[in-house]
Amino acid sequence: MDDPLPAETNACRPTVLRKPTPANEKKTSSIVAPDNRSDKSGAADKPGPAPLEQRMANLASALRRARVENAEHSAALADLRAAEIVRLEILGDALAPVLAQVPADCDIFDSAISPGERPRLFIDQIGFVEMDRDRRTYRFLQDTRHGRITLRESANIDDMVDAATDYIAHRLIEREKALAVDYASGGAVRAMRRAPPMAAREKGAWLGGKAYRLFLYFVEFLGSAAFFGLIAAIVMWAYRSYLAG
Repeated sequence: MDDPLPAETNACRPTVLRKPTPANEKKTSSIVAPDNRSDKSGAADKPGPAPLEQRMANLASALRRARVENAEHSAALADLRAAEIVRLEILGDALAPVLAQVPADCDIFDSAISPGERPRLFIDQIGFVEMDRDRRTYRFLQDTRHGRITLRESANIDDMVDAATDYIAHRLIEREKALAVDYASGGAVRAMRRAPPMAAREKGAWLGGKAYRLFLYFVEFLGSAAFFGLIAAIVMWAYRSYLAG
C-alpha cells in the first residue's frame, strides 16, 4: 500500500522578494489631512450675483404681481363697501316711516347715506349708523361734547329701528325744551315785539303795491300826453310852413 504524500509546508513555498524601500522615502502618516478641495469646489458651486437683465425681469414680474394683488384687494374693498351701503339703505328704508312722522317745522333730521371709506347713515348732524368690522353688525353712534359714544350695536334691523326711534323721540323732547327755555328767557317775546304782526305786514305790502301801481299809471299818462302833444305840435308846424303859405 502506497504511503500518503507528506503535507506541503511553508518551507516548500516560493519566497516573494520585496523591493527594498529607499532610505530617503518618507513614511506616510496614518492621519489623513483634511482635503480643502471640497471647500474650493463648494465655493465654486455657489451662484454668483444675477445679471442686470435677470434682476430687471424679476422686478418687472414682481410689479405685475403687486398690481394684480392691489387690483384684487381694491375690488374686494369695493365689494365690501357696496355691501355696507346696501345694508345701510335697507335700514334707511325701514326708518323712513318713522321719519315721516316728524313734525313739518322740525328740520334737524335729515336721513342720508354718506359714501366713503366708512359708509354712514346719518339720522341728524350728530347721530349716525355705520357697519362694524364684520360688515354685519350695525353700530349706532353719537357725537357728544365728551366724545363719540355707542348707543346700540346689533345685527337685527328691528333693534336698530327701535334704537333710532327712541333717539328721534329724545331729540324732539330736547328741541321742545330748548324752545321753552328760549321763550321763558324772553327771546321769543322780543322777537315778536320786533317783528310786526302778519296782518299789518300784509296790509302794508298791499298798500305799498297799490301806491306803486298808481304811480306807474300816472307816469304812463304823462308820457302819453307828452307824446301826443309833440305830434300835434309837429303837425301844426308843418301845416303853417307848407300848406298855409
